Amino acid sequence: MDKDIIKVNDLIVAYDDEPAIWHLNMALQENSITAIVGPNGAGKSTLIKSIMQLIKPVSGEVWIKGSKSRKALKEIAYVPQKGEVNWDFPTTVLDVVMMGRYVHKGWLKRPNKKDREIAMSALRVMKMEAFRNRQISELSGGQRQRVFLARAICQNAGIYIMDEPLQGIDITTEKLIIDTIKSLQQEGKTFLIVHHNLDTVEEYFDHAVIMNKTVIAAGGIGDVWTKENIDKAYTETGAG
Repeated sequence: MDKDIIKVNDLIVAYDDEPAIWHLNMALQENSITAIVGPNGAGKSTLIKSIMQLIKPVSGEVWIKGSKSRKALKEIAYVPQKGEVNWDFPTTVLDVVMMGRYVHKGWLKRPNKKDREIAMSALRVMKMEAFRNRQISELSGGQRQRVFLARAICQNAGIYIMDEPLQGIDITTEKLIIDTIKSLQQEGKTFLIVHHNLDTVEEYFDHAVIMNKTVIAAGGIGDVWTKENIDKAYTETGAG
């Protein structure tokens, strides 16, 4: 677990001249489960959106497997915050999960039998197979999150970037998601996850990025998850 699979160098991001991220440097170790932790307004979601090239930074560089090309984004399965998804869009659970295959096929090619089998396998992993024909608008918060993780599994990417996947879900779904993540780690997958519950960081993650607009500390849980670092992140005002 010594290889950096994503590197962020001297990243600066601002909204209306207000800095959201300030001279941020971090590296994501391959095959790790890494938490991004910090107070509200710390720039956690901004960081992962910058990595996904969903927002343009003022300056800085992001490398994915040694590349700055947009093509490298195919290596990443992205699970956004639930609030960023239009849950009223008329589509079924299976259709949403099948979207994970389009990164391999392009949007113009229709999914084939193999794609459907991969999608159904992902739904079985997340215990959502029985809901495959259900409209996503009819699902609970926990069920929706299961569907979006199933979509990410269906993509068969090497890196998973997830924004608050455990927020507002039931404990059964939380356990299933964490068990699935740890199982996928055993298959060589890498996870970068925005997380809000400080009480579960040591149990769920092996690495952490503690931040407040810039990185306060980053590395293995045993090295960086200290009261001093946590207090520093949650009491400082960052660059703003």
